[in-house]
Amino acid sequence: QSQLVESGGGSVQPGGSLRLSCTASGFTLGQYAAGWFRQAAGKEREGIASIGSTGTNTYIVDSMKGRFTISRDNAKNVVYLEINNLKPEDTGVYYCAAGSWYSDYEIHDYLYKYWGQGTQVTVSS
Repeated sequence: QSQLVESGGGSVQPGGSLRLSCTASGFTLGQYAAGWFRQAAGKEREGIASIGSTGTNTYIVDSMKGRFTISRDNAKNVVYLEINNLKPEDTGVYYCAAGSWYSDYEIHDYLYKYWGQGTQVTVSS
């Protein structure tokens, strides 16, 4: 069974950092591009960042630049999202996804084939 599992979420204070992990099983994640999305309560899911299959190319949504970093370790079948200087507005469920499509200029959730169940990130003092 092919699946993605996110981990690393939790409750943090403003200004803190987190590194989220997305581990694939049942398929070779290195054959796919990957992306991270988040959804706050009552809001639509939004894209954060994406990374090509080799890890050479990355795309960060403009509003997320400076605090979010996406990376991957294909030997471990894992994609990461590092978030620094967390703010209360970063609170939400973070999802990873994998698919065959990648662009240096945009990210679209409907183009991804595999999805994780999400991990909760809560930022509050």
